[in-house]
This record gives sequence, C-alpha cells and structure tokens, in this order.
Amino acid sequence: MNALQRWAPGLSTFRQYKRRWLRPDLVAGIVLAAILVPQGMAYAELAGLPPVTGLYTTIACLVAYAVFGPSKVLVLGPDSSVSPLILAAITPLVVTGDPSSAIVLAGMLAALVGILMIGLGLAKLGFVADLLSSEVRVGYLNGLAVTIIVGQLPKLFGFSTDADGFVDEVRLFLRGLDQTNRTTLITGLCVLIVLLVLPRLTTKVPAVLVAVAGATVASAVFDLAASEVTTVGVLPKGVPAPSLPWTGWSDVVPLLVGAVGITMVSLADTIATSSSFASRHNEEVDANQEMIGIGAANIAAGLFQGFSVSVSGSRTAVADQSGAKSQLTGLAGAGLVAALLLFLNGLLADLPQTALAAVIITAALSLMDLGALRRYAAIRPSSLVISLVAAVGVIILGVLQGIVIAIVLAILLFFRRNWWPHGAVLGNVPELGGWHSVAEHPSATQLPDVVVFRWEAPLFFANAGQFRDQVRNLAKERRPDWIVLQCEAITDIDVTAAEVLRDLDEELNNKGVHLSFVEMRDRLQVLVRAYGLNTTLDQEHFYPSLERALADVSSADGDIDP
Repeated sequence: MNALQRWAPGLSTFRQYKRRWLRPDLVAGIVLAAILVPQGMAYAELAGLPPVTGLYTTIACLVAYAVFGPSKVLVLGPDSSVSPLILAAITPLVVTGDPSSAIVLAGMLAALVGILMIGLGLAKLGFVADLLSSEVRVGYLNGLAVTIIVGQLPKLFGFSTDADGFVDEVRLFLRGLDQTNRTTLITGLCVLIVLLVLPRLTTKVPAVLVAVAGATVASAVFDLAASEVTTVGVLPKGVPAPSLPWTGWSDVVPLLVGAVGITMVSLADTIATSSSFASRHNEEVDANQEMIGIGAANIAAGLFQGFSVSVSGSRTAVADQSGAKSQLTGLAGAGLVAALLLFLNGLLADLPQTALAAVIITAALSLMDLGALRRYAAIRPSSLVISLVAAVGVIILGVLQGIVIAIVLAILLFFRRNWWPHGAVLGNVPELGGWHSVAEHPSATQLPDVVVFRWEAPLFFANAGQFRDQVRNLAKERRPDWIVLQCEAITDIDVTAAEVLRDLDEELNNKGVHLSFVEMRDRLQVLVRAYGLNTTLDQEHFYPSLERALADVSSADGDIDP
C-alpha cells in the first residue's frame, strides 16, 4: 500500500480525507464544471476535433490526475496553448474523408505525450522545462495568441475559410468579409464583451458561464438558427469505452515531434502553476511526481477519445478560490461533465459556434504578455529580439515549427551566454565596499602594474579561446606585471580549457607577465593538479581572497600599495 501511495499520491489523500472538506470540494467541483464544459468544447474545436471530445478529455484527465497527481488543487484539461500544437501535428496525417482518424491521431499524440512525461518524471528530468527561457516562452505564447485570434475571426464573423498558413488566413478572411453573418457577429461580440468586461467587475461569478449560458438561452429564445447562426447541436450521448488509439508506425515519428513540443510547453506551465499554488498552502512541489501525474492524465485522455492536456492556471485559481481542499474537486467536476453527457446531452444544442470562438479569442488574449516585451526593451534589448523572433517564427512558419524554433532559440541562448560570456576588469570602489567592474564604475581605483580580471562562466572548450584572447589583449594593452584572475564564477575547467591555461601561462611568462588565481574552488584546484598544470601554474599563486593575492603581488613588486 505504501508503494502504491507513493506512485498514486491521490490515494493517500483520500485515505486521510477529512469530513469537513466534503462540502467545499463539492461546491468547487460544481463551479469548476461550469467552466470546464464550454472551455473543453472550445479547445477541442481549436485542436480540429469535435467539441464533444473536449468533454471526454476533461473527464478522463481529471480522474487520472486525482489518482496520480500530487497537488490537491491543480486542475488539468484542454488548454489554449496546447490545442494549436495538436492541430498542427495531426492535420498532415488525417485521412481524407475519414474524420474519425483525427480523433485516433489525437489520442496517439496524447499517449506519446504521457509516455514522455512519465519517462521524464521517473528519470527526474524535470529541469528540461527550463530549456524554454522566459523571453522565448513569452515570444512563443505571443505568436500563438496572434495565430489563434486570426484563425478564429472567420468563425466569429459567421463564415469559414480554407487557409494554409497565417498570411493566407489573413488574406482569405479579408476577402470573405462580404460573407459576414451579422447575427452571428453580433452574438459573438456580445459574448466577447461579457468575457472581457465581467471579470473586471466581479470574480465571484465565472464570466465564461454567464456568457455561454446567456448565448445559449438567447439562441433558443430568438431562434438564431433560423438566421443561419451555426450551433453546436445535440452532443453524442454517453461516455466512450476505453480503446487503444493506434493508426500505424508510420505516424509515430511525425507525432513525436508534436509530442515533444507539447511536453515542453506543458512542463513549463505545470511547474510554474504548481509552485505558485503550493506556496499559497505552505506545501512543497514534487516536480517529478507532477510529471508522472500529468503523464497519466494524458494517457487516460488518449484512451477515451481525448487529446493532450495541460495545467490551467485560470481553472486552478477558480477551484482554489471556490474553496477546493483536495483532488475530490476534480472528481466532482468530472462527474458533472459525465452526467451532462449521459442525461443532458441536448442542454447545449443551441449554443452558437461563434460563442466558442469568443471563448477561444479571450483565452488567446490571456496568453499575450506585451508588458514583458516593454520590460525587455528597457532592460535587455537582446531578450526583446529573441522574444520577437520566437513570435514571428510561430506566426509565419506555423505553430509546430514555431515551438521547434523556440526550443532551438532557448538552447542557442544558453550556449551563447556560456560561449561568449562576460569578462570584466575590476577596480576598487570604496563606497560600495569591494571590487567591481571598471566599465560600470569608471572611477574605480586600479593598482599600477596589476590587472584584476573576472571571468563569469565555466571555462570549457567553447569559450576557452575567448578567455585566452581577452587575457592576451589585457596583457598587450596594459603591460602589467601581474594578471590576477578572479575565479569565483568559474564552475568548471575542462581538458581543452586546461591546455589553454597552460599555454597561456607559458606565453605570458615569456613576456614577463605572471598569472595568479583568486577564489578558485577547491574542487577545481584539485582538477588543475590532476591535469598536470602544477608544472606551469605556481601553486603559491592560488589565493583564497583578492586582498591576500594583492598583498602578495605588492610584496613581489616591492613598491605597490594595495
């Protein structure tokens, strides 16, 4: 039982369940279900799937996460940042004339995402989420938001387009404006206004519930279908039996590309959201178990004609604000969605499709973060450029290609910061109480015949040449007797860098320049000796502090006052 509870922490919660939690959990589940239904249907359409598959997905993922997920309040489900990736991954593989193949392919994709997630969790590799840096992720989501909004505009206006790519979508939308159904557009705009304005007035009533319920009632009362307003129609009755989603091995590799992208995006959302809500309740996040829980939820969704899911910060916030105490909230929400399909499958038959488009557009707007772009422009312009490149990649090349570009950008950004790291000449700044960059503090005091140089990265094969060139230039320009290397930021020295150090020391010694090392980690000093550099690098010139090094350098030069 202990082993089972370790891998299925939800069971442990239910064993320790407190009676006083029941009422707030059920209330939170009812509120949550009111949001899950319209959003699940909307995001299913965003993924290119029938609306009802969003409800199947919601039920399966909530039940699976309630068992395997460690968080008591985290809410999973169809997501606006994931659905476009699903559409991009399955569209090239869908069999023409067989719409059911899209459902199977989406299920396969969800299963692959689940396997990747569980594998990462078991291998304790949650840190891969960090590959998507903040500026790359902001750029990807901004680009995704623009793509989603443009893609939903025809549905909001009451017509459809058969576009291939963003530019084509814009062109066909503008060309088809004369086909606008005014009733559809007015209905969609009313829903959009409610979704955007109501949250600013009150958060006690879910705006999406008010908007969708109002649109459905208005559609039935005024018979909007007679004005050619497309509605959702009666949903299939019941919940599907589990089945293995499979088409063939030829589809696995193309789907795997999409699965990697979805995993990266979902992981970043999960860790951030989980950490945020855990801190509110003085709990700790088990990132690896979170991945296992989300992986299980994705596999469950795939088995029940669903698609890939992610954590939703907004829905989690709703559950938390409604008083959710445990995973029972998710089970209550799933039970109500299932009851809708079993007994009230005609309840949303009059819901206009344009209302779902408005829900999606609102979700897309929430993905955008223009404030971050302003901060990047003011603080670090290079981050702004990276973020814009990621956004343009998504918009112009496509969602799937865009996430690949975003990941590659993040990796290149990591290598760039370590490949061309910052090196700084230091000077004494008494008012700040220490040694700081001369470039930032031009009035800093420097010692004659001594250069204090700080290297701010691991020293390895990719940047060893940069290090050598910067030290050489200092020796050539300043002609010092000593170059004191401040090594506090150096976390590693590889074989190539060790060879560069040896050659550089011999070259400088021939020119009358000596190297000394300050605050180098003990581990790296042992490594330096293991590399055999003690024959060229004098062990007496390794110092625990800058003051000690300068005192010795002053004694060696005889007339320098540190």
